[in-house]
Amino acid sequence: MKTKTEAPIWALGTMSGTSLDGVDAAMIRTDGRWIEAFGETGYRPYSAEEAAILRAALGAWPGEDRVTAAKEVVERVHLELVSGIAGAEIVGFHGQTLAHDPKGRGTHQAGDGAALADRLGLPVVWDFRSADVRLGGEGAPLAPFFHFACARWIGAERPLAFLNLGGVGNLTWVDPAQPAPEAPGACLAFDTGPANAPINDLMQERRGEAYDRDGALAAQGQVVDGALELFLEEGYFRKMPPKSLDRNDFSLMLDLVRELDDADAAATMTAMAAAAVMQGIEHCPVPPERLLVTGGGRKNPVMMRMLAAGLDCEVAPVEAVGLDGDMLEAQAFGFLAVRVLRGLPTSGPSTTGVRALVGGGEVSRPQG
Repeated sequence: MKTKTEAPIWALGTMSGTSLDGVDAAMIRTDGRWIEAFGETGYRPYSAEEAAILRAALGAWPGEDRVTAAKEVVERVHLELVSGIAGAEIVGFHGQTLAHDPKGRGTHQAGDGAALADRLGLPVVWDFRSADVRLGGEGAPLAPFFHFACARWIGAERPLAFLNLGGVGNLTWVDPAQPAPEAPGACLAFDTGPANAPINDLMQERRGEAYDRDGALAAQGQVVDGALELFLEEGYFRKMPPKSLDRNDFSLMLDLVRELDDADAAATMTAMAAAAVMQGIEHCPVPPERLLVTGGGRKNPVMMRMLAAGLDCEVAPVEAVGLDGDMLEAQAFGFLAVRVLRGLPTSGPSTTGVRALVGGGEVSRPQG
């Protein structure tokens, strides 16, 4: 029989990703080890003005002028969304990553979890990445231990991989036969390379549109092999995992397609994102039986066709196994919030390169 401290609780996880489209929120019932149930979800898109404020603050560190306005947007939008979802016993608040330089200045997520706890009247777990970075880790990706729980939840028995195609792509290889996500050989995780962010930037720059809906523009173009080959010469792809990226680390992609027309540029950048994943799969300890894709990139049929053509395993959206690809990251931070609350590790040497297992995250309780 589980004790009260081990019993599953309802956690509300939130995520505002590098694509800067809006905030996801999702309920998950968990004890921090197993998933018992998924619950209500919500989404609050950023207005054009809010997104512009956040975009202007990308690359900024605490204390810089641009951060104040971004922080206000992040906290206000999260409060608005989270207040409309009932039943949470704890909130996992990721905030908005503005800068990520784990081997230099560290990592910076805008948003004050303590202030949010006071406004919500609920405990809030936040600042998930800083402890990992302080101990020598990359601070990303942080979803792998949740992906391990998802593999168990869907009944997987053989190694598989989860691919999140958000602003940046990240891959988690999982062996669900291992006893726990922190066990040796259970997980390997790393950022594969750029995914949607540079494509979104291209669309904004050239067409004033937020993204390439359904890959429609890429479908009209041709991949320019020379630009793709130059992209794959980037030293990041030869670096052994764990490894992570900032949203703007591959800004050179826009330069590589500068002379191409819109359609060919979109097709080539989509191929770059897919090729980065193909390079990443080669780092897996054994080939995954299947690749389950989450994040906005799974809705781009051109991207998905490129992945299926270039990989030797089944490629499918996570919906194929009953998961919600729009909410998986938000659910992950609800799951991680419970792990932090119960003193369980949230990352380890094989997921972020941190020197030892670490439980990242600060718990703030409402004052009074």
